[in-house]
Amino acid sequence: MKFIFVSGGVISGLGKGITASSIGCLLKSRGLRMNAVKIDPYLNIDAGTMNPFEHGEVYVLEDGGEVDLDLGNYERFMDLRLGRDNNVTTGKVYQAVIENERKGEYLGKTVQIVPHITNEIKRRILAAGEKADVTIVELGGTVGDIESMPFVEAARQIGRELGRENVLYVHCTLIPITGTVGEEKTKPTQHSVKELMGAGIRPDMIVGRCAKEISPAARAKIAMFCDVDEHAVISCPDAHSIYEVPIILEKQGVVDYIVSRLRLETAPRNMDRWERFLGDVLSPKTEVTVALVGKYTSLADSYLSQLEALTHAGAQLACKVHVKFVDSDDLLHCDPAAILGDVDGILVPGGFGIRGVEGKIAAAKYARENGIPFLGVCLGFQIATIEVARDLLRLEDADSTEFEPGTRDPVIFIMPEQAGVTQMGGTMRLGAQRVLVKKGSKAATLYGSTDISERHRHRYEVNPEYIERFEEAGWHFTGRSEDGTKMEIGELDGHPYFVASQFHPEFKSRPGSPSPLHLGLVEAAIACKNNH
Repeated sequence: MKFIFVSGGVISGLGKGITASSIGCLLKSRGLRMNAVKIDPYLNIDAGTMNPFEHGEVYVLEDGGEVDLDLGNYERFMDLRLGRDNNVTTGKVYQAVIENERKGEYLGKTVQIVPHITNEIKRRILAAGEKADVTIVELGGTVGDIESMPFVEAARQIGRELGRENVLYVHCTLIPITGTVGEEKTKPTQHSVKELMGAGIRPDMIVGRCAKEISPAARAKIAMFCDVDEHAVISCPDAHSIYEVPIILEKQGVVDYIVSRLRLETAPRNMDRWERFLGDVLSPKTEVTVALVGKYTSLADSYLSQLEALTHAGAQLACKVHVKFVDSDDLLHCDPAAILGDVDGILVPGGFGIRGVEGKIAAAKYARENGIPFLGVCLGFQIATIEVARDLLRLEDADSTEFEPGTRDPVIFIMPEQAGVTQMGGTMRLGAQRVLVKKGSKAATLYGSTDISERHRHRYEVNPEYIERFEEAGWHFTGRSEDGTKMEIGELDGHPYFVASQFHPEFKSRPGSPSPLHLGLVEAAIACKNNH
């Protein structure tokens, strides 16, 4: 059982998740079984009730866990299928300890941060470690944050209990460049490492994030003042693609150092597939522009998995996909053609709440009427259904009961099993569900199967009372739930590519194995551009 703890200092948003994922990718390429844990020090039980503006997208796992977007990076880089137990939050830890206290499991002891909270943290991390040769644990937040202290202490204790040959600490820091001469400043890194050492952890490796390659002089200075081996000071400059980071780290001997330090037995390196994928990302033969129409567009991380799915699909087709972010509300105040007239495809992703909905409907209408390839996901599927109802079924008041509870034509309504739910967190239809796809449909062709499994996150669905009328109008439900009661995929007759899914195909998209529906969108966008 081996552990690599990845912490961060100086500022948040340095790319700890990409660093952790890249190290995992490299170790897996040496034949090791990998697992990953994300520590989130917030008091929420999970990420399910968080606003994307504040925390980025909510990523959904196979078992329905609603988690931080970094777990999506772990799955994509290491090709893993993780579960809710791979995300440890302060809320989960405190909830478990308080429940144990109420059951009397602490034998009358005074319940404290140390040892009770830290023991619960260690229990969860060690349980994950039993499933792999090496488990990477990312400590969310920044070293020195009050809420992170119990997790840093637990990480220290695990190193002490398992021995340093079984635990390695990686610290990610910022190395800013200031002044016209472009001098690298190492002082923030020194102070960050001092803070970490004050908590009882001496890092084995420092990964310095910088706009450019760190100079040998700066590396030597960091090594001396932070007491690490000079070859364990790693430069991580800005990259053209996040998928380049594993190669950047490998060239600096990161894996060889870890293998030696943790005394790992590994197979020969095999990064051939990754390098082919990276080559396709960096050297495309064509390009298209896809409009992503949403209401969280001011923060790209709100749609991270959508963006990565488009990257995967583009690489498969040797195509660079430029994403044009469109705030859906803008489509209510301008002619859609003025905003969408220069795009080759339109993607309407998931979301909740009424704000921005009418703009999304306008985007779907523009795509349908002008033959622009369109993909709707989750809410985007419901948006497409409402648009078809209003225009093709002539139901002018068609709507979802989520937005208009009293609508005369509730073509989208709350699932019966959700009607009595009052608690918000973790109560939607979540996780992987079986979907049966109609033979001969676009979806069946793209998936190469009529029996698939995809991840879900929704409370509302297509009202079955309208299904026959939709089918007659050419809006065909070519994917349905296993029992046939829930509509999962919609395809429009007579359109190059007007497809939508109730599920989230982006969550299972991988480098070299893209989401089939995103692949179909990009393929149709290329054809659309060539035809025009």
